[in-house]
Amino acid sequence: MTAKVALSATAAATLLPFLTAAPAQADDKEQQPKPPALMSSVGGTRLAQPGTQVQLGPGAPVLPKELSARSWIVADAESGQVLAAHNAHWKLAPASTLKMLFADTLLPKFPKTENHTVLAQDLAGMGVGSSLVGIKEKQTYSVHDLWLGVFLRSGNDAVHVLSAMNDGVEQTVADMQAQADDLQALDTHVVSPDGYDAPGQVSSAYDLTLIARHGMQNPDFREYSSTARAKFPGEQKPGKTRETFEIQNTNRLLTGDIGVPAYQGIAGVKNGNTTHAGATFTGVAERNGHVLLVTVMNPSSKEQHAVYKETARLLDWGFAATGKVTPVGELVAPKSVRTNPGTGAGPSDGTAPAPGKNAPTGVGHAAVAQERSGGAGIALAVAGGVLVLLAAAVFLVNRRWPLAASARRRKPGETPGSDAAGAGAEDGPEAGAGSADGAGETSGSAAATASPSAPPAPAAPVDGAPVNP
Repeated sequence: MTAKVALSATAAATLLPFLTAAPAQADDKEQQPKPPALMSSVGGTRLAQPGTQVQLGPGAPVLPKELSARSWIVADAESGQVLAAHNAHWKLAPASTLKMLFADTLLPKFPKTENHTVLAQDLAGMGVGSSLVGIKEKQTYSVHDLWLGVFLRSGNDAVHVLSAMNDGVEQTVADMQAQADDLQALDTHVVSPDGYDAPGQVSSAYDLTLIARHGMQNPDFREYSSTARAKFPGEQKPGKTRETFEIQNTNRLLTGDIGVPAYQGIAGVKNGNTTHAGATFTGVAERNGHVLLVTVMNPSSKEQHAVYKETARLLDWGFAATGKVTPVGELVAPKSVRTNPGTGAGPSDGTAPAPGKNAPTGVGHAAVAQERSGGAGIALAVAGGVLVLLAAAVFLVNRRWPLAASARRRKPGETPGSDAAGAGAEDGPEAGAGSADGAGETSGSAAATASPSAPPAPAAPVDGAPVNP
C-alpha cells in the first residue's frame, strides 16, 4: 500500500513554487528548456539566432568545450564588439546580477556622505531567505555603507533601504525599467529592485553585459564592484563606540575561493544565484591592454562554482581570440546618446536623472552625468595592477574622461571613499558562509570576520528557497 502524505494549505502554498519551478540544473540535457527560435536582433541579426554564434579567423582558438550555461556572451568592453555568444537574447531570470541595473540607476541620486536612519517600513517586502548585509531598524547608515552592502554582500536589505530613499520600491522599479529601456536592454523586465525571483522578471546575457558596460563608466560603480573587502557598521549601542564587521565581495573571481583562484586582471562586476535563475555572473577583466566583458547565465554543470569557472574559460578564450575573430554583433549605445550624438554631459542628454531633492549638485553631479553619457564608442581601460587579491583591486578608467581619483590603485585594505576595509559573502549555493540569496541566509553581522591575510570561507551549500546574490 502506498502511503499518502497530507500537507496543510499553508505548507502546500509555501512549497508550491519550488515544486513546480524548473530546476536550475538538470541531469538530462533533453530536459533542459530550449531557447526561442527567434530572439531580439538588438546588436545584430546573428544574436537573434539560437545556439552558439562565432566566426573564427586564422589562428583563432576554438571555444572551450566545458560550457553548460543556457546563455553566455563575450564582448570587447572598449569597442563594444561581441566576439562570441550563445543564446545571447534568451530572456532568463537574472538573480542579483539585476543589482547592476539598480546601481546604474540610483548611484547618481545620493551623495556618499548622506545618512539615513532605517525605519521598519524600509525593510518590508523582502523575499524569504534574501541575502542580507545585516542592516538594523533604527540604526543610521551612510549611502556609502549601503552601497558597500549592495555590491559586496548583495544585500537585499541595503537595496530596500536605498529604494525607500528613492520614494519606494515601486518608484525604483519604474526608474530601473526606464533606465533599461534607454540602454536598449529590451529583454529586461524589472519586477523587484534586488533581483529576487518574481514572476515575469527577466533579463538576458546581452542586456546584463550592456548594463555592466554602462555602469562601469561611473567611477563609484567601478570602485564598489572591484572592492574585495570592507568594514560595515554594526549596531550602535548606547554609551559605546559603534563596532564594525567585515564583509567580503561575493564575486569569487575577485576574492578567490577553494578551487576558484582569483582571476588575473578581474575588476568586477556582479554575481547572482536564486533557485529559479540558477547561478548568473557578469565579469570584466583586463589583459595585455584589452578589456573584456563576459556574462554567463545558469550553467547546468554539476561542477562546483561552475558559473565562475565557465566565465574564466570564456575570458581566457576571449583574450586569446582578440583580433582573430570576426565580431558577430555589438553592444549598442543608449537611445539618449543616439538621439544626441556628440553632445556633452548634462541632464539634457537623457542619461542622468533630473536633479531633485536627493540628487547631488554642482561639479560632482556634472561629472557623473558625463560618465553616464557614453555609448558603444566609449573605451574603458584598466589602471594599475593586473592581479586582484583579497585586499587589492584594479579599476577601470574611462579614456574619454580620465579620472585621476579612479586611476589610482587603492592600497591594501582601503575601500572607496573610506579608509576602512573588510570582507563579505554571497547569495545561494555560490554564497560564502552565512549568506544566500533566498535560503538559509543570515545577516552580515553574524558572518565570521577574516583577517586581511586569511583565505575566504568556503562556499556553503543552500537548498530550497530562492537565493539572491
